[in-house]
Amino acid sequence: MTDPRKPIFDAVRAAVPGVWGDPHNIQAMDNLLDAYGVPRASGEMRVSPAGIKLIQDFEGFAKALPDGRVQAYPDPATGGAPWTIGWGTTGPDVRAGTVWTRDQAQKRFEAHVSEFANGVTRALAGSATTQSEFDAMVSLAYNVGLANFSSSTLLKKHKAGDKVGAKAEFARWNKAAGKVMAGLTRRRAAEAALYGA
Repeated sequence: MTDPRKPIFDAVRAAVPGVWGDPHNIQAMDNLLDAYGVPRASGEMRVSPAGIKLIQDFEGFAKALPDGRVQAYPDPATGGAPWTIGWGTTGPDVRAGTVWTRDQAQKRFEAHVSEFANGVTRALAGSATTQSEFDAMVSLAYNVGLANFSSSTLLKKHKAGDKVGAKAEFARWNKAAGKVMAGLTRRRAAEAALYGA
């Protein structure tokens, strides 16, 4: 897979270290490059319905109100930031008191997943990846962040072709604020199963 955008992203990464820790920056750069007609990578992968279902099943549509809207809730590990809404959406516009319609939450989820899919595609740098592997890694990145995913041993092993080793790495990502979380343990097991499917 050739990515004509990679040199541009690499230059920005070198000029502004840490810029891709926020997936909104990736989407903003992609939007700018779209506007200038810079093509995307050939064969760029998208999350399948199975991947979407896995993410939504584990993120849940928490704090749904009786009228169908949804309200923001605090991070379970910190009791505060990052505030989350809908299917795991975070960002500067999500804070205590934020309320969205289900349609707003769905549109934001779709945009958010697309941002993470683009970020994972870049991090993979053309390494051989099946749809199931891709879906599992996007789910992980969606939960732990692109910066963490991009520097992970899991990604290094995957890119080196050590699929057994990469699959085993999912289990290591079951903590939040240093505490093992039962929900994260279940999610990592489901992601590992999808990765190995």
